Amino acid sequence: MATFPDPDDRNVLAEDCRRCPALAADRTCISWGVGSLEATLVVVGEAPGAGTPEADRWKGGNHTGMAYTARHSGRRVRDLFEGLGYGQDDLYFTNAVKCFPSDGEGSNREPTPAERANCRPYLLEELEEVDPACVVPTGRHATESLLAATDRELDGFVDSVLDPIETDALPPLLPVLHPSYQDVWIKRLGYEPEGYERAIGETLADLGAGPAE
Repeated sequence: MATFPDPDDRNVLAEDCRRCPALAADRTCISWGVGSLEATLVVVGEAPGAGTPEADRWKGGNHTGMAYTARHSGRRVRDLFEGLGYGQDDLYFTNAVKCFPSDGEGSNREPTPAERANCRPYLLEELEEVDPACVVPTGRHATESLLAATDRELDGFVDSVLDPIETDALPPLLPVLHPSYQDVWIKRLGYEPEGYERAIGETLADLGAGPAE
């Protein structure tokens, strides 16, 4: 069972943010990064989802104010890394966009390029502050947002999964599948679930980003 984060570990970078009027109008909370500021890994998603406000704990970042606290994706991603042996001091979770991008009907839409750009300084501040051994974007959008900070574009996301990306400006990136699409794509990549998770752990170890002993 994934460990629910300690709210005291929430990394609030601003008391309020109004850079994106539509996001500020629709959000319940800003979903700030949460975890150790001395983490080995920074795990990056795209943006918080609508969440489940009636849930006991795992309501989602739009309601908890903490990244990766949704019942499905948050728990699943945390389970993955905890299962690979990473402790709470090894991990920091955040999103490329900190506010829920509503489609106006209660679900998510994709953040706009302007919204990603407005939020990117927060993400870069987090990466500079934590200085991880590796950054793990979950899914295409998170990977694209990180590469945009280096003026690079992604040429096919699926081909980039588990293929480390080196840049001059950021720590190594290791793209992994977003949990919402993981079950579909793992077999198309030639893995069974256990083999896929094992491959993530082995690749991170090769990058010098394995869990603390």
